[in-house]
Amino acid sequence: MHFKNLSLRTRLFLAMIFLVIIASILIVIVTITQYKEQGKDYNEGRLNRKGNAIKKNVDYVLSKTTFEVKPEKLAAIFKDKINELSEIHSLPLNIYDLSGNILISSKGYFSKKNKPLKLADSILAKLENSTNKQVVYKLYFNDHTRHVVYTYLNDEKFKPIAILNVPYIEDNSFNNKELNEFLNKLTIAYIFVLLIGITLAYFLAQYITQKIKEVSDKIQQTQLHKKNQRIEVNNASEEIAILVNAYNSMIDELEESAQKLAQTEREHAWREMAKQVAHEIKNPLTPMRLTIQSFQRKFDANKPTAKAELNEFSNMLITQIDTMSSIASAFSDFAKMPTQHKEFLNITETIKHSIDLFGKPYISYFHETKATYANADKTQLTRIVTNLIKNANQALEDQENPKIEVNLLDNGTAFSIKVADNGVGIPEALKDKIFEPKFTTKSSGMGLGLPMIKKIIESYKGSIHFSSTVNKGTVFTVTIPKK
Repeated sequence: MHFKNLSLRTRLFLAMIFLVIIASILIVIVTITQYKEQGKDYNEGRLNRKGNAIKKNVDYVLSKTTFEVKPEKLAAIFKDKINELSEIHSLPLNIYDLSGNILISSKGYFSKKNKPLKLADSILAKLENSTNKQVVYKLYFNDHTRHVVYTYLNDEKFKPIAILNVPYIEDNSFNNKELNEFLNKLTIAYIFVLLIGITLAYFLAQYITQKIKEVSDKIQQTQLHKKNQRIEVNNASEEIAILVNAYNSMIDELEESAQKLAQTEREHAWREMAKQVAHEIKNPLTPMRLTIQSFQRKFDANKPTAKAELNEFSNMLITQIDTMSSIASAFSDFAKMPTQHKEFLNITETIKHSIDLFGKPYISYFHETKATYANADKTQLTRIVTNLIKNANQALEDQENPKIEVNLLDNGTAFSIKVADNGVGIPEALKDKIFEPKFTTKSSGMGLGLPMIKKIIESYKGSIHFSSTVNKGTVFTVTIPKK
């Protein structure tokens, strides 16, 4: 998992543990380096002290000898003294002539098998060119380091007469032992510190993020349509206080915005409900107007069937007036619209009356049985049929051969009404929204009426669905149980 994807609490915890570990590693590195530098300084200082002491002792022997101080006499001069000096200083000693040949060596330094060789010309040249007339070589072996010192021995006139060689092996065992003991103690101390650091880091991370978590929990609980609580914190850090103040300011603004939004939604809902009521009232008004105009043109009071036509005309008007009256009565309580008033109804005849209101010759009506009866609300059934026919009629605008077919099917326990047209069809993008109230769009053919009749049909435990092809037509199917 990426470090940035971890929670702030985990990142703080890991960061503090990382700092403790890094600090421990740096201290160990500094300690080991310091011990090595200290050992190096100790050995170099010891070598210088030993060299100076040996040089003084050798010079003292030369000053007290009864022999003439010459290169060829050095072996005799130091015959008895070189081993004594070697034992005093616990170091082997070798004396070479100026050409690099061995003159004398301390006892025990070499055997017959392992004898000091002649000095290399490079050593002689380097010694001759050195400013302090001394050369130190450092040789590394598997388990130790050897320092080899070459310096001149001078006569009483400070003229070089020989070369003194002092091999010195560094003894770091004490330092190494001390270092190991110190590191062991340091390791125990670091483990203890690490455990304390982990504990402190955990609780410190908890403490730092506690207030942030409170703010986070409050933000997650924040909702637009409810009363949100402000956050009150005490003894918070400056950063947390800024965050809390920003959240509280947001809550105040959110509450004010929620109140404005609620007011706007209420006003919008009333406007849309008024649109729906007006839409539903207009549904019967259009066929009523057409029917009255047709009746005015065709009615002849002298015809023998005049009275029957007048009665039929009056019944159709009364049906539509009842429809508008029920809508107007339910305007004050939209949730109760539609209220059912079931009766044993002739479904076939009711649908026929609804179709006759439109007076359109291209509307055809087909039914399988002579009469289908069911328990239903006449006003609501009329609204369903007139709404579907009106929507189909609107889809036929500018159609050369308009056609609407209404089919009544009876399967015994339920009846189905199919309204098909050959109009413009419903675009694919609108099919999922066809039964949604159009709160933000204009009322049109299949807009506000369909949600209302869907609600009526569902109150009967019925169903409504449709199939449509653009530029070919639409078929709406309503199925309602008879009881």
